[in-house]
Amino acid sequence: MIIIFDLDDTLYNEIEFVKSGFKSVAYYLSKKTQYSQNFIYLELLKIMNKNGRGQVFNIFVKQFNLKSYYINKCISNYRLHKPKIQLANKVKKILYNLRKLNYPLYIVTDGNKIVQNNKIVSLGLKKYIKKIYITHRYGKIYAKPSTYCFKLIKKIEKVKWNQMIYIGDNPKKDFINLKPLGMRTIRILQGDYNKKKVSKKFDAEFKIFSLIDLVNILQKL
Repeated sequence: MIIIFDLDDTLYNEIEFVKSGFKSVAYYLSKKTQYSQNFIYLELLKIMNKNGRGQVFNIFVKQFNLKSYYINKCISNYRLHKPKIQLANKVKKILYNLRKLNYPLYIVTDGNKIVQNNKIVSLGLKKYIKKIYITHRYGKIYAKPSTYCFKLIKKIEKVKWNQMIYIGDNPKKDFINLKPLGMRTIRILQGDYNKKKVSKKFDAEFKIFSLIDLVNILQKL
């Protein structure tokens, strides 16, 4: 079985990256304004919790009457910062054991190329994973639900679709085009989509609450 993982909210909790980015932005803004780093950080969290992630920096800049060019400065700082994130010990152990059992491990993840690569480096994933596909490196048209990167893996491994399994968290895009091909799918109930209810067409074949449960499913397959 070829095991393919999503990245955000699958192998680690993405909110930890967000917090790391906010701390970096807060440090930057504290040097440019009269506000302290901790005050800015807490305000960014407050804005996110109230409005979601999309417009956090826009709202902060407007709320505190800062010049509009700080919005792009904040976005750039957030994207380019070196994140202080790490894999949970249980995830490290699972990846280590899967590799030891000779399961070929891959990652397919969407998102900004620089941002995703910084996450991968900080998490130390390359020592566990055979190959990592950041879909935007090939063009945004190949982001999920495109099956492009999965086809590349299938070609490398010379296997059938039902000999591949994808573990992701987002039922809006992760599984819909893979299931009709016969690929096995697992939805991990973590992150923003953990309580999202979708039709059977969009949902994965299996659901788990933690990667620890992956072992039981692999035994069934």
